[in-house]
Amino acid sequence: MTDRLTRAYALIDAANAADPAGEALAYGRRMSETLEAFAPGAPEPLKLAARAQHIERWVIPRTSYPEGRVAYLTWRKDLQKLHARRAGEIMAQCGYSDEEIARTGSLLRKERLKQDADAQTLEDVICLVFLRHEADAFIAKHDDDKVRDILAKTAKKMSPRGLAAAAQVPMGERLKRLLGEALAAG
Repeated sequence: MTDRLTRAYALIDAANAADPAGEALAYGRRMSETLEAFAPGAPEPLKLAARAQHIERWVIPRTSYPEGRVAYLTWRKDLQKLHARRAGEIMAQCGYSDEEIARTGSLLRKERLKQDADAQTLEDVICLVFLRHEADAFIAKHDDDKVRDILAKTAKKMSPRGLAAAAQVPMGERLKRLLGEALAAG
């Protein structure tokens, strides 16, 4: 790991340590660990996008937007812009070029998702982190139909390589069953 990457990770972690819910720091580290296992030769802009995926997410709470799908999607886009801006500020402090900052921002905004291999890798890692660390708690709050729908949408975002990695994720019986049903239906 380069000195500037180490410094950027430390600054991202420091920003995420301020999360009132205490989730962002662990999430960023899980993203980095999962990326390293999934794509160990990833370029630094992708590594930084993974670590900064939810940087300061709490600054724009979901509750500050109205209910409904359109508002939800607007909130998500606004978060992507925030994450790209904050990652860029940190990267500039650490000596990254404008091109590297722009690349990381593009990844965080999920531009060209299916056409850009690094953007797809980031999306696969996001889905893998969800399945490994968040899905069991999520599915406990929802009925089977809702869970199957969410898992089908998650699977559609993933590449074949990502889906193969997802099959290796340890998961509870209900999650495993519902994921299998979602994949079979899709």
